[in-house]
Amino acid sequence: MSDPKRLHPIAAVVNALRQLKEMIIPFLIFVVFGSRGTDWDLFYFFGSIGVVVLVLVYGVLSWYRFTYRIEQGELRIEYGLIVRKKRFIPFDRIQSLDLSEGILQRLFGLVKVKVETAGSGGMGLQDGEAVLTAITKQDAQEIHDYLVSIKKSGQILQGEEEPESSDDLLYKMSVSELLMLATTSGGVGVVISAVFAFVFQFEEFIPYEQIFDGVEHFVQNGVVFISVVVFLGFLLAWMIALFGTMLKYANFTVRKVDNDLVITRGLLEKRQFTIPLNRIQAVRISENLIRQPLGYASAYVESAGGSALDQESSKVLILPIVKKRKIPGLLEPHLTEYHFRVNISPAPKRAYSRYLLKSWLFTLPIIIGAIWLLRPWGFGALLLLPVSALWSYFNYKDAGWSLDQGMLTFRYRNIVKNTVYMRKNKVQSFSVKESFFQRKKKLATIEAIVKSGHGGAGGKVIDLEKKHVDTMYHWYSHETVE
Repeated sequence: MSDPKRLHPIAAVVNALRQLKEMIIPFLIFVVFGSRGTDWDLFYFFGSIGVVVLVLVYGVLSWYRFTYRIEQGELRIEYGLIVRKKRFIPFDRIQSLDLSEGILQRLFGLVKVKVETAGSGGMGLQDGEAVLTAITKQDAQEIHDYLVSIKKSGQILQGEEEPESSDDLLYKMSVSELLMLATTSGGVGVVISAVFAFVFQFEEFIPYEQIFDGVEHFVQNGVVFISVVVFLGFLLAWMIALFGTMLKYANFTVRKVDNDLVITRGLLEKRQFTIPLNRIQAVRISENLIRQPLGYASAYVESAGGSALDQESSKVLILPIVKKRKIPGLLEPHLTEYHFRVNISPAPKRAYSRYLLKSWLFTLPIIIGAIWLLRPWGFGALLLLPVSALWSYFNYKDAGWSLDQGMLTFRYRNIVKNTVYMRKNKVQSFSVKESFFQRKKKLATIEAIVKSGHGGAGGKVIDLEKKHVDTMYHWYSHETVE
């Protein structure tokens, strides 16, 4: 593959569609809100057509000017319309190749290849160190095989024996788990919010006041019918979210291939992620409000790859939904540096009053405002007091920590309950905070950060026993000094 090659011509269309997607908001403002029945209507119409044509021309020219080749152990890419740019990526720096097949790629038997390198910030071509938007599966396989051969030859030069290739199935999502994932996701709220946000963009064209007046009159005489309509609306939103989740996560499998985790998923758009085990910085177990009572959880790995533009490559979902009790058995044989059967030390009892106080400081202004502005119905807001007290108790009860066999574990709740497992050599920053009021109660807040994508991730636990926080701090500082 030493001769320069171009991407498949469909890449020009993909590039144009991506540009149009990024311009969709200003384009809608220009087309929909720019015209108000004036003499400028023709200008907006032809201007819109001109923008689309320019984007298509840009896509074609970008495709024509983009070439790639493999030469002298490097993936060499040349691109740029006015200024010609070159990027040479040594194969021994490439950590992984992520493959995906969008609808257009699948129609022509092509794949998209994203190259992730050691230390990649992800701010290069498009959303990775390098992206080949549309190449044949044969070319993608040749690049993969060349990468494997480079890695094996490097091991042999270092005096290591060539390891036997392994391919172990770590997890495959069942149909019942896929249904459980779809039904317990937060997609319904997203769909409803998106619909409302979209509809209310057209308030100048839709007579909302007349509609609401009519609805108000109708509600007085058709409460049952309105209830049915609302129920059907939520049911439709739930079905849309259900369908979208099932398309995204269908055929979800995780395999351990040599020293990599390989994740494949998707029905319409097939995607494959490769995560080198040595780039895993932490493991996160998450339980949302619906799944936790049912005993289900999700598992993520925080990876040193990814970027600010591609968070999916840094916080990678490896177990979308599974019984929490099964997680140690699924992950420990493959992520040998981590163990998930740890004894969590909880926050002290005297910390609950601080959790309650912080919750009421947020809730009380809402209650006072509701009573002042919405009397007498505003008094119903007093129900927020016991609700916030219960929520504070859950936050307090879920706070905890563990130090075990060189691994630091934090457990905390925002809305979702999170348990984060971090190895000491992966922690990049460690901070302890004490306010005046915490000091009086001998409490402290602790936070640990690991590298994840373009920034950091980790965990933060509030109002732990001060002596326990000191134990963790001395453990970390002692190990780092050595």
